Amino acid sequence: MTNGKAAGTRTEPGGATASGAAGAPRRGVASRIVGRLGGGFVQAMLVLIALFWLVPTIGLLVASLRSTQDNAASGWWTVFTRPTELTFGAYSALLEKDDFVDSFWNTIMITVPSTVLVVVIASLAAYAFAWMEFPGRDWLFLAVVALLVVPVQVALIPVAKLYGRVDVGGFTMFGSVTGVVLFHVAFGLPFAIFLLRNFFAAIPRDLLEAARMDGGSEWTIFRRVIFPLGGPAIASLGIFQFLWVWNDLLVALVFADTGSQPMTKWLQSQMRQFTGNIDILAPGAFLSLIVPLAVFFAFQRYFVQGVLAGSVK
Repeated sequence: MTNGKAAGTRTEPGGATASGAAGAPRRGVASRIVGRLGGGFVQAMLVLIALFWLVPTIGLLVASLRSTQDNAASGWWTVFTRPTELTFGAYSALLEKDDFVDSFWNTIMITVPSTVLVVVIASLAAYAFAWMEFPGRDWLFLAVVALLVVPVQVALIPVAKLYGRVDVGGFTMFGSVTGVVLFHVAFGLPFAIFLLRNFFAAIPRDLLEAARMDGGSEWTIFRRVIFPLGGPAIASLGIFQFLWVWNDLLVALVFADTGSQPMTKWLQSQMRQFTGNIDILAPGAFLSLIVPLAVFFAFQRYFVQGVLAGSVK
């Protein structure tokens, strides 16, 4: 016997009939259109957007491989009809400049310590905030979070005055590589601690309790449990910090002098008033682009894992 209603339906208040749980929901017109266009069309559009996004980088590369006369005579896109214009002469001339080579090594001497110190100090501090009990822990962590809102520009003048007063045996912090590194470390730690603390806090407590029951110290737990499990987040932090410091110009303009200037400040100093000086700026900018790209692709797998960490259970 049936009640005149199709099987698998139920009557809602007001007499409306709803489909059963097994029935597929009805799709609207817009949903059907998106479903039909969601294959090759969307992929083709994404490819076009990616190519459009890469046009400035491609133009920079082509301009760096052309002579000054060719760049002044026509646009970089004409190289596709005249490929004989391509040459490595600008790169050879740039690498023969001692001041550029010095600025390249200064960039490495600033970026590598700034990244390593931030990762190490932030990892230890984040573990303490996440899993160690000590008086004032929560208030201290709130103070670290509050430092996230402090802009870099606010501290430039006070820190510059402080550096000017430091003079140990003729060594001054102002204008030195050490001063630039310490500034980057100080302003990189709040975000680094906040990021890693949230990641470490999501690690199951049972793992740490098992390690403590086996007689592991806090250092052993951090080294053998927290650090391996937090590898994706630590790698993501390292990439972010490396890119921020490598591409920095503001801090270098204030705290670095001619002997300690990184590539960003050296390239900025090569700007002329009435011309772009493209024979120097194009190859120099592309060389400064290669190292961050290499670092990103080397740690891309860990970076993706760190970004997606915690998105699913």
